[in-house]
Amino acid sequence: MSILGLRWSPSEARALPLEIGFLVAHGFAAATLERAAALAEASGTDAATALMMMGLVGEASYYRALARALDAPFLEAALPLGAGTRYPESLVAGFAPLAPGACAAFVFAPRGGAIRELLAGRNPNGRMPAITTPTALRLAVFAEHPTGIAAHAADELMVRRPDWALKTRPGSPVFACAGLRVWAAVIGYASLPASLLTALWTTLQFGILALVTFRVAAVSVDPASPRADRDLPDGDLPIYTVLVALHREAAVVPRLVGALSRLDYPAAKLDIKFLIEAHDVETAAALAVIPMPARFETVVVPEGLPRTKPRALNAALPLARGEHLVVYDAEDVPDPRQLRDAAAMFSRSSSTTACLQGRLVIDNARDSLLTRFFALEYAALFDVLGPALAAWRLPTPLGGTSTHFRTATLRAVHGWDAWNVTEDCDLGIRLARAGYHVGDLPSDTIEEVPARLGAWLGQRTRWMKGFLQTSLTHGRHPMKTFRDLGMLGSLCTLALVPGTVLSALAYPFLMLPALVALWPSRLESAGGFWSNLPTGTAVVVLLSGLLAMLLPATLGAMRRGWWDLLPFVPLLPAYFLLMSLAAWLGLIELVTAPDRWNKTEHGLSRTSRSGALGPVGPQRNLASSAALCSGGRVRLRAVTKRFFASMM
Repeated sequence: MSILGLRWSPSEARALPLEIGFLVAHGFAAATLERAAALAEASGTDAATALMMMGLVGEASYYRALARALDAPFLEAALPLGAGTRYPESLVAGFAPLAPGACAAFVFAPRGGAIRELLAGRNPNGRMPAITTPTALRLAVFAEHPTGIAAHAADELMVRRPDWALKTRPGSPVFACAGLRVWAAVIGYASLPASLLTALWTTLQFGILALVTFRVAAVSVDPASPRADRDLPDGDLPIYTVLVALHREAAVVPRLVGALSRLDYPAAKLDIKFLIEAHDVETAAALAVIPMPARFETVVVPEGLPRTKPRALNAALPLARGEHLVVYDAEDVPDPRQLRDAAAMFSRSSSTTACLQGRLVIDNARDSLLTRFFALEYAALFDVLGPALAAWRLPTPLGGTSTHFRTATLRAVHGWDAWNVTEDCDLGIRLARAGYHVGDLPSDTIEEVPARLGAWLGQRTRWMKGFLQTSLTHGRHPMKTFRDLGMLGSLCTLALVPGTVLSALAYPFLMLPALVALWPSRLESAGGFWSNLPTGTAVVVLLSGLLAMLLPATLGAMRRGWWDLLPFVPLLPAYFLLMSLAAWLGLIELVTAPDRWNKTEHGLSRTSRSGALGPVGPQRNLASSAALCSGGRVRLRAVTKRFFASMM
């Protein structure tokens, strides 16, 4: 005799865990349940989770059978929630009160060990609640509290840590004061004696020289490489949450789902959430047509402002079940082993390693001259500068995708700033101020970038505007920021955040005249050391700036084996003129449209170095769906491994 009067044979009782054994009496195939039990044992999780996450049994079917086994009401849709429902507490607990007159006092969406406790005769409040699915409970809570959830996602950082938030004070007065200070500095500068002007200019050149030193010195650091003994056994791997914010991304949904289905990680320990805006019916429809098991979940973010990626991520952060969490973009194709590599690296790292930054690889470099420059730029950032900053434990502006976090630490710093349009840069500096550092994860994620100037300029304008927003946020109390980061950390932050924008703004006005004025045939030696110092410093700054621009890109391309891109490295100074244009547009947008998020369209690549960005046709669509439901990913995984092997 089993619990609750259900019957199954003694052999079945011994073979099947409690949380799935009761399903035999409800007509579920014993072979399917035995497979789930074996998968659960291998991956170190409970059998009910393995059963649903692998797509062996649908979520609604399982919880409907659980309700029958418990002789409890089953509520699947339109839950009549009571006044005591809270976000995110009710979803974290999986438990919420029902309205007076409902079929039960409470509704429960148990997971894992909570299911076993219910079946063993224990329940949260001594009375049998109604049973529902976790999905139905989430939908009901979001429908009940859309305004509160939208406010939480937009303003939680401002409420908890106003000194870390962009929107602590209204933007217009801040910008006005900043403008007045700039004009006062210009007027004061123009009225100074010539000798003092020369001294100040020379001092500024020394400052610029110190800033470019980080990029030049980065070429001396050998990047980490994957270790042969890096794997953790499946049973020791933690639950991993994957967040992907989507906005008007219907075109790349099939490729994205296929890429995430090929992740080499126990399915029972994956928690994959697609985050879409309430008005984005096209992306919702594209996700709905692909059958996906319970480890894939679509979260509709309530309407609200700002309509940004970080706001969507904040709405889902309280729902994350993983010990670790990674953020991907819609166009990403991560190395299938990336989560395993990250979990192993986290296990070897100290608790102060809050984040691991994966290496972003531009795969459609042959689309245009612009994408070739973009590929060189990313090779410099993620294969040279990023590993160096990680080795030196200096503040790192994050890349925005393939960023892996300890979930508890991410919650401790209150997630992302929803009002900052480069939330990744801001979060990297905020982690450093809180005493954490970013590690380098030597694992690739394939990226697609804009091939046309208009799209590139819109994206880069947003980035420059966000760097300015980050500079304003952490420059609000400069001495406190200095104490948080220390001398070297503060200098690094100045170089990589405001320094990036200011150097881009000044680039055409300093670099081109300097090339003319410092042309060797025009240089004349003045008498004495101090007279020659300004010119000598200018020469050193010019050469150092060019080295900082060209050396990391050259080394990054060589490490990738991208010999075909090396001829384009000498043209990067011309590419940086476009950077200057984007910086000026970003400065204008900071005043005229600070919250505007310039959307980048994806799925337009014409070339793919690895082949992973190729178009997804109907047949490949069906194959991806079949792989999701059956768990048969071996062939697809082998193809992806060949893609990445060809890139190394």
